[in-house]
Amino acid sequence: MSHDRIGLLRIVWTSIIALLLTIAPLPDSLIAARPDWMLLLVIYWILNAPLIAGLAYAWVCGLMMDALVGTLLGEHALAFVLIAAVTHRFQLRMRIFPVLHQAAVVLLMVFLYHWLLYVISGMAGEQISSWLRWLPALVSAIFWPVLVSVLDTLNRLSR
Repeated sequence: MSHDRIGLLRIVWTSIIALLLTIAPLPDSLIAARPDWMLLLVIYWILNAPLIAGLAYAWVCGLMMDALVGTLLGEHALAFVLIAAVTHRFQLRMRIFPVLHQAAVVLLMVFLYHWLLYVISGMAGEQISSWLRWLPALVSAIFWPVLVSVLDTLNRLSR
């Protein structure tokens, strides 16, 4: 089995886990604070495997999110692709940042993602104006160092 195939299988496997974490039941008090696992994974793989996980990967992940959570088809896909394009554009710079600096950039990207979803939802006629809409961005940035350490360890062990 080639190194690229192993990388692709790892990306698919981690994507399935992220989808399961997205729909995993949480107590009512924690639902609003659920991290954006799939978006974090898209950002991670674009930073670490840009030849395998690119804009097409982000688009497919976004479509899976749309189908999974029952939103307007293409809403998450568009937002994922835009965030993936920004990540890809700054990929070389972000990779040299310490993990905490990366977390700050991820915070901004996840805020941008939620702003895009807010705009798309507003165009579709939905009104969601609670401050809790922005909470997952902060929680996702907090979980970023954990995700990076776990996936980097798995990548190192599989070499």
